[in-house]
Amino acid sequence: MEKLDIAKELAGNTYPGRGIIIGKSVDGTKAITAYFIMGRSVNSRNRVFVTEGEGIRTEAFDPSKLTDPHLIIYAPVRVLGNKTIVTNGDQTDTIYDGMDKALTFEQSLRSREFEDDGPNFTPRISGIMEVENGKYDYSMSILKSNNGNPEATNRYTFSYENPVAGEGHFIHTYAQDVNPLPSFEGEPKWVAMPDEDIDAFTKTVWENLNEDNKVSLFVRYIDIATGTYETRIVNKNTK
Repeated sequence: MEKLDIAKELAGNTYPGRGIIIGKSVDGTKAITAYFIMGRSVNSRNRVFVTEGEGIRTEAFDPSKLTDPHLIIYAPVRVLGNKTIVTNGDQTDTIYDGMDKALTFEQSLRSREFEDDGPNFTPRISGIMEVENGKYDYSMSILKSNNGNPEATNRYTFSYENPVAGEGHFIHTYAQDVNPLPSFEGEPKWVAMPDEDIDAFTKTVWENLNEDNKVSLFVRYIDIATGTYETRIVNKNTK
């Protein structure tokens, strides 16, 4: 597998949809994640990220223009002890509740499938980061229709133990910007994590997302030794 440049990967796709990046900093001290949302419809673009507890949620930028909250209003990030959960839908709550009851990441997602938004049948992508006592592991999941056939659900989980400094993985909902939108294919993309602080990395991701379609971005750096973290949120819609 080729290690990809995340800036080029983002710039080369006008509509990857929603995306999760998880990895480790070049110096090996930080667990890093980024989550972005994009939109092509007025309803999808009418959103912002706001802080909620240790995580975030989406909300309508202009409530008067919200036509359908289904699938667009949810908590993308929640924290359960040493676990940071990042997803593209309300399965964040499913994972949180399941793991709080001692289920695994994969077991928690068994009750869910892809989104009911035919003909796209958008995949549900999820990530879990565990940072404790100087150790760091992460996993990613995608639940998708069977090559566009909603009669079957394909489930994939990818786990990364003791991730390598300066490396990460990137998974997103759509392979390319066509209609209907084809689901992401294969395992998460292997990416180089740039040698940048949180502000520079946030800028790299945001500036390489398509200007017309990008909506919001969340970035978090977690100190692997202490569990403390820094967060950045960028919203295209601002007052």
